[in-house]
Amino acid sequence: MSTLLETIGRLRAEVCALHAELTRYELVVWTAGNVSARVPGHDLMVIKPSGVSYDDLTPESMVVTDLFGTPVNGEPAEGEWGNPALAPSSDTAAHAYVYRHMPEVGGVVHTHSTYATAWAARGEAIPCVLTMMSDEFGGSIPVGPFALIGDDSIGQGIVDTLKDSHSPAVLMQNHGPFTIGKDAKSAVKAAVMCEEVARTVHISRQLGQPLPIDEAAIESLYARYQNVYGQ
Repeated sequence: MSTLLETIGRLRAEVCALHAELTRYELVVWTAGNVSARVPGHDLMVIKPSGVSYDDLTPESMVVTDLFGTPVNGEPAEGEWGNPALAPSSDTAAHAYVYRHMPEVGGVVHTHSTYATAWAARGEAIPCVLTMMSDEFGGSIPVGPFALIGDDSIGQGIVDTLKDSHSPAVLMQNHGPFTIGKDAKSAVKAAVMCEEVARTVHISRQLGQPLPIDEAAIESLYARYQNVYGQ
């Protein structure tokens, strides 16, 4: 059985590596965006440090906080759990709120990906007009309320919007997409797919009016993809 320090070490390496996926899929620029992971069985999370270049991220630079966003600097071995020299992401309070109120969530991602953020700037949900959206999101990708960074207001908006939705993604108005998953990798996948469908539906609207998918078909596609598809 892994010790807590071993689990944290593994998650720090995983979260660090997943940030490279955000740049690989061009979901972020400069130092924007973040990935976090819940530490299973503990009221802790691992998240990207604030304002650090993606090229400079290392597993050791990932910050460990409690579920109120307070950095944990390491007990019993000082420095083992977190790096007290680095502040956690400015979105830490939002991530922490999600973990406190959605116990099934093991990973949270925030990006400013171009097309999804463009929909967020309009305050418009992405309509479910693609079978891929039915599969991945179980319907439209909803819009969350406008909220300022700095406290857990964004987290409240995420939870309130997603608690009764199949969607693992929400477009926070005038801000950008946040995604959730059973783990950090799943949340990153949702962020990648969110940007893909945001782009495709935008292009479709340039050609004309996209055709909606019947609600019963959406539910059928979602159930199949979630429970049957894959190995």
